[in-house]
Amino acid sequence: MAFSSSLLLHFKLPLLHTENPFRKFPANSCIVPGTMIFPKCCSQSSKSRTLFKCYSQKQSTEQKIEGEVSIREQVYDFERLFSNLNQATLKREPGSLSSAIFLVAGTTVGAGILAIPAVTQESGFLASAIVCIICWIYMVVTGLLIAEVNVKTMCELGSGGVSLVSMARRTLGNTGVQVACWSYIFIHYALLVAYVARSADILTTFSGFPLWESATLFSLILGGICFSGSQRTIGAVNGVLVFGIIASFTALVVVASGDLHWEALLKANFEAAPQSIPIIALSFVYQNVVPVLCTNLEGDLSKVRSAIVFGTAIPLALFLVWDGVILGTITTLGTELDKIADPLQLLRSTNGIVGPIVDIFSLLAIATSYIGFVLGLADFLADLLKLPSGPNKPLPYLLTLVPPLILSLLDPEIFFKALDFAGTYGVLVLFGLLPAAMSWSDRYSESTQTPNIPPLVPGGKITLSLVFGGAAFVILSEIVENFAHT
Repeated sequence: MAFSSSLLLHFKLPLLHTENPFRKFPANSCIVPGTMIFPKCCSQSSKSRTLFKCYSQKQSTEQKIEGEVSIREQVYDFERLFSNLNQATLKREPGSLSSAIFLVAGTTVGAGILAIPAVTQESGFLASAIVCIICWIYMVVTGLLIAEVNVKTMCELGSGGVSLVSMARRTLGNTGVQVACWSYIFIHYALLVAYVARSADILTTFSGFPLWESATLFSLILGGICFSGSQRTIGAVNGVLVFGIIASFTALVVVASGDLHWEALLKANFEAAPQSIPIIALSFVYQNVVPVLCTNLEGDLSKVRSAIVFGTAIPLALFLVWDGVILGTITTLGTELDKIADPLQLLRSTNGIVGPIVDIFSLLAIATSYIGFVLGLADFLADLLKLPSGPNKPLPYLLTLVPPLILSLLDPEIFFKALDFAGTYGVLVLFGLLPAAMSWSDRYSESTQTPNIPPLVPGGKITLSLVFGGAAFVILSEIVENFAHT
C-alpha cells in the first residue's frame, strides 16, 4: 500500500541508520476488518527503542546521543490514518470532503429549524441571532472534541468505525458508557419518532395516503438508502436534498419577505434570550455523525475539521435568515399576550403560497436529518451490541428504523414533551458535558497513554472548563426554572 507524504499523521521512529525503515511496519501493522489497512501507530514500548508519535506538521530529522550511541530519529508523513477499501475491487474509496460537508449540513438542518421562530419571537431577532451564533460556536467546538477523541480511539484500538460508546469506555470507564448510551439512544429514537411522524403528516397531506402508509414509505426509502447505498451514493443523495433545501428555502424567503418590517429586526429582549438555548442547541445537533465522518475521511483531521466547520456554517446561515424573515413579519414583541403559538401558521393564513413551500422545505430538511441520524444510530447500536454490520447484515438498521416507525404511529404527541426534554437535558449532556469530559481525560489523564495528536480545539483546560461549565449552567438553570413553575 502506498502512502502519500502530506499533512496529517507522522510516525517518529528512532532508527540505527536503517536504509528502509518501512521494513519494520509489517510487524507493527494489521489488516482491519472492513477492508482497512491500519498501522498501529500509537503504541509505545518501554523495552523497545521504537516510538510512535503523531504530529500536525512535518518534523525535521533529529539527532540524539544516548551514551556513545548516535541515534537518528526520522519522521515519516502520512496523509491518512488508514484506507477504506472496496471488498470486491480492493480499490481505495476515500470519502470526499464535499460529501462530508453535505452530510453534516443535512444532519444539522432538521425539523428544529421550524421551531426556532416560535422560541425566539419573545427575545427578538437581534438577541436570538447572538444566541444562535454562540450556540453554533459551542456545537462546533464539541464536535471537534468528539472528532479528536474518536481519531485517538481508532488509533489506539486499531480499527475504524468507532462509536461514542467505545470513546466513552476508553476515556471515562463504565460510568461514561452508561451516560453516553442512555443519552444517545433516547435522543436519537425521540428525534427519529418526530421525523417520521412529521414526514408522514406532510406526505399524507400531499398524496392522500393513510398515515401508516406514508410513514412506512418514508422509512423504507430513506432507510433502504442508508443500508444499501455506498458512501458516494449517500453523499450524492444528501447533496441533492441539501440543494433542494436551499432552493425551497430561497423561494420561501422571497415569498415571505414581501411583508418584512426591517425595524422589527432591531428589537431585542436579552432577558428572554436564554430560554431559546435548548431548542437552538437541539437544532445544531450533528455530532452523532462525527464518528462516521472520521471513518469516511480515513482519520484525516484536517478534512474532518473543514467538514464540521463548513458543514455547520450552512445551517447557521439558514437559521439566521429564516429567523429574520419570520420575526421580521411580527411587529409586536416581548410579552406573553403578543406571543404567537406558531408564527408559521400566521404565514400560512396570510399567504396561500407559503404553505406548500413550507411543507416541501420541511420534508427535505427532515429527510437529510433522518439520514444522518439513521447512520449514526445504526453504527452506535452495532458497536454497543456487538452486532454484525455491513452488506447483507441488516440487523442494526432494523433496530434503528422499526421502533421509531411503530412509536410514531401510536401517538406522536406523547413524544413532544420528551423531545423538549431531550433538547434541554439530553443534547447538552451528550454533546456538551460528555465531549469536554472525554477530551479532558484523553489529554490530561496520567493513567493512560494516548496518541500524541495535536488538539483540534485550542485553549487547553480553560476551553474545556468553559464547554463543561456552559452546559452545566444551562441544565441547572432549566431545572431551577422547572421547579419554580411547579
